[in-house]
Amino acid sequence: MSSTPDSTAPPTGHAAFERHRGHCFAIAYRMLGCVADAEDLVQETWLRYSRHADTVREPKAFLTSVTTRLAIDRLRAQSRSRETYTGPWLPEPLVADAPPQTEAVDRAESVSMAFLVVLEQLSPVERAVFLLRSVFERDYEDIAAIVGKQVANCRQIYARARRHVDAGRPRFEVARDEHLAVLAAFAQAAQTNDVDGLVAVLDPDARLISDGGGKISAALKPLVGPTKIVRFLLGVAQLRAKQGETSYAPRFINGRPGALVYLDGELDSTLSVDVVGGKIVGIQVVRNPDKLRHLQAEAQACR
Repeated sequence: MSSTPDSTAPPTGHAAFERHRGHCFAIAYRMLGCVADAEDLVQETWLRYSRHADTVREPKAFLTSVTTRLAIDRLRAQSRSRETYTGPWLPEPLVADAPPQTEAVDRAESVSMAFLVVLEQLSPVERAVFLLRSVFERDYEDIAAIVGKQVANCRQIYARARRHVDAGRPRFEVARDEHLAVLAAFAQAAQTNDVDGLVAVLDPDARLISDGGGKISAALKPLVGPTKIVRFLLGVAQLRAKQGETSYAPRFINGRPGALVYLDGELDSTLSVDVVGGKIVGIQVVRNPDKLRHLQAEAQACR
């Protein structure tokens, strides 16, 4: 008999892990809202998997379980720092040159800035149960085994988390071309200090969140309404004018059209907007330098 391995057999060991690495990161990032922590957690998942790879019959299920449990533990350990965070909290931005692929569109909302901010209000276990069920489509039996709860309890946790998320999540159903056009109009008006232009693209209930983490200047609370938002943006523009030229590099931020904002050639922040009915209803600006560290390589290349 030939000793040639069966080419149709499922991959094992490192090959199996690499096949599911993206899945592990998808869970970890949605749980933690931090790129660096998610990457660290994926590496820890690999170390644990490597010790049992020869006996694991279903690698994806095993990796899902380990990643989720590690993320729950990490969130619990970070609870104090999250509670004492200076100013509004936003996730570390995921930046891409292109929009999500067609097969990933249904999951795009679950990685948006606005959605992750809503998830931040859930407990670690609530967050895990909600994501595993609604985003990753796991059965309640699997979820119960992962989080160490009864199936009936997981159903209750999910229902409670679903109500909370539905109450807080914004609904964005806008064509990408329209989103890009509104973003471009906003960026142009912001660069030229065009007050009328800014007001024209802002919804009356528009909300701006600026995350500086207490390490760099930012609004210490959300700003609501065009008047407050425009006043803030003009104040920022005046300060930036003294430091250098501001420029915008279009990118997709957490699956939605956005931009990297440069000040005198240095990465200053990321900008993303939520659009409904041709108007901006949400603006998220990440300035915390710790949350931009993973983007510095691209920033250097663009200089």
